[in-house]
Amino acid sequence: MDFIYKLPRTQDGNDGIWVIVDRLTKSAHFLAVKETFSLDKLAKLYVDEIVKLHGVPESIVSDRDARFTSKFWRKVHKFMGTKLQFSTAFHPQTDGQSERTIQTLEDMLRACSLQFKGSWDKHLALMEFAYNNSYHSSIGMAPYEALYGKQCRTPLCWDEVGERQLIGPEIVEITTNKVKVIREKLKTAQSRQKSYADKHRKHLEFQVGDWVFLKLSPWKGVVRFGKRGKLSPRYIGPYEIVERIGLVAYRLALPPQLSQVHDVFHVSMLRKYITDPSHVLPAQPITLTEDLTYEEEPVQILDRREQVLRSKIIPLVKVLWRNHLFEEATWEPEDQMRQQYPHLFS
Repeated sequence: MDFIYKLPRTQDGNDGIWVIVDRLTKSAHFLAVKETFSLDKLAKLYVDEIVKLHGVPESIVSDRDARFTSKFWRKVHKFMGTKLQFSTAFHPQTDGQSERTIQTLEDMLRACSLQFKGSWDKHLALMEFAYNNSYHSSIGMAPYEALYGKQCRTPLCWDEVGERQLIGPEIVEITTNKVKVIREKLKTAQSRQKSYADKHRKHLEFQVGDWVFLKLSPWKGVVRFGKRGKLSPRYIGPYEIVERIGLVAYRLALPPQLSQVHDVFHVSMLRKYITDPSHVLPAQPITLTEDLTYEEEPVQILDRREQVLRSKIIPLVKVLWRNHLFEEATWEPEDQMRQQYPHLFS
């Protein structure tokens, strides 16, 4: 399950869609919601629209949306006996099924946006029907055919579906065969999707005591070595691995300067370092606050100019900033600088 928000607001005030997909049959439910819905209302909607049709699921896969990770949602599903499984930033394909369904739904909404205008939620049920009654490549049939044993009738294809009724044990046998076919189709589709992902995946494994370089992304936006953007170093270190956490994470022995940074990193953030006695890296000074930002102070005013807008004129000053690593000059609003740093204008 996943949410789509920031959609055009309808007359009923709906601005989002709750997308829920069954992992086996690929059947989907599209529920119109508001971003302001409380967790109580979402839980009631979940019971009214999903549990009444399919019962209580064994597990739910989703991203780490605050609505799903909240204590209330966890308690609701713990009471129901459902296990919540969340994706991670380093393995987003965990809930790729719902993400792909969302892409299809957004394409459908976009194609019909001119006709629907501000009432897309009135047609959401028909979109759900159209999606579930269409061929799905992963299972080799339509989701409704997997769920009910045959495609649903539509005004466009009265004769394609037919009127044959399933009576007695025949429906059990056919349904069982359908599930077997679906599982085989899913294995083929998953194998194909895995091969696509494996093309860009490298198997990395380290041992305790190995030395590795650390990618700089944990300090995104922090200036180091006087370089910015594309010219900043991509890796720092090397640091020693002191512990393996699970299958894909390692704990590093970071220097005291980085004591405020969490010392466990995903394997994709690491690069193996081959020991070279002649390779000596001097320790680089770094001063981070509690929120992992650096401090800089304005030194002097270099220039002045005015930014002319339609209804007003904003005076700007060019300020020279300095910290222990670098100097830079940026344009700032003069009123704001006068309030924060009055000594620059004395």
